[in-house]
Amino acid sequence: MGNESKKVAVIGTGVIGNGWIIRFLANGFDVVAFDPADGAEERTSAAIDRAWESVEALGLKEGASKERLTFVSTLEEAVQGADLIQENVPERVDVKQAVLHDIDVHSKSNAIIGSSTSGIKPTDLQEKLKNPEKLVVAHPFNPVYLLPLVEIVGGEKTTQNTIDTAYKIYESAQMKPMVIDKEIEGFIADRLMEALWREALHLVNDGVATTEEVDKAITYGAGLRWAQMGPFMTFHLAGGDQGMRHMLEQFGPALKLPWTKLEAPELTDELKERVITGCENFANDRSVEELERQRNEFLVKLIDLVEDYWP
Repeated sequence: MGNESKKVAVIGTGVIGNGWIIRFLANGFDVVAFDPADGAEERTSAAIDRAWESVEALGLKEGASKERLTFVSTLEEAVQGADLIQENVPERVDVKQAVLHDIDVHSKSNAIIGSSTSGIKPTDLQEKLKNPEKLVVAHPFNPVYLLPLVEIVGGEKTTQNTIDTAYKIYESAQMKPMVIDKEIEGFIADRLMEALWREALHLVNDGVATTEEVDKAITYGAGLRWAQMGPFMTFHLAGGDQGMRHMLEQFGPALKLPWTKLEAPELTDELKERVITGCENFANDRSVEELERQRNEFLVKLIDLVEDYWP
């Protein structure tokens, strides 16, 4: 998909669906959206208005316009003629299978169907499709309109051509696609985040740290490094002149020490209250909308910085 007309259909316009809409509009796509929920179109319009300043700051592509969005009243109308259909319905296998089946029936033969699932295997999502080779998992990260990573995973019946075409489409929307060759629940990024989340909950549950202290440990420690390079390159630098070779020799044995806990703690009422209270206190009367605005301003600056040093 070079400079020709690019049409995307977005099915389901919650937080993730609206994030996709904003990203595609900011990159010069024509977008058709469908969501049967009452007030969906108004919520999408408000979400676009809130986020547009951020995508403008990041840089709009030629042809970018809010006016290239059309809301329609049926799924069939939404997917007709679309080059890519992005599905964002609730994270239930039966619900997704039913919606994906309808998308498959009504979309053109060479359309790409991308599911925004955060953990369901694409082979399971293909089960009810007449044309299963059209489907990939295309898992984004919130806010989709700023964070560029998208995990692309094919199922047992997905063709290589589908994966290659999907890669090019997402890349043309200024994303950083990552193809995962082996199906696994939760894919890659969420599994890494889940491991950290489990350990964070243990630290709060055991009274070792507050939610604010855990967040500070990431914000001013690991997180600053991870914004530029991931855990492997971070530890490569920790090995001095010999890099990872020395790091593994020196610190490898420590991996056997029982520092971390693999299973999540029981989410008791007491633990939930600690986590909720901690987050609300740290928010300090700032609404979620205000926190989102501050996050977006930060991410725009950070993404520009990362591109300068680690393209």
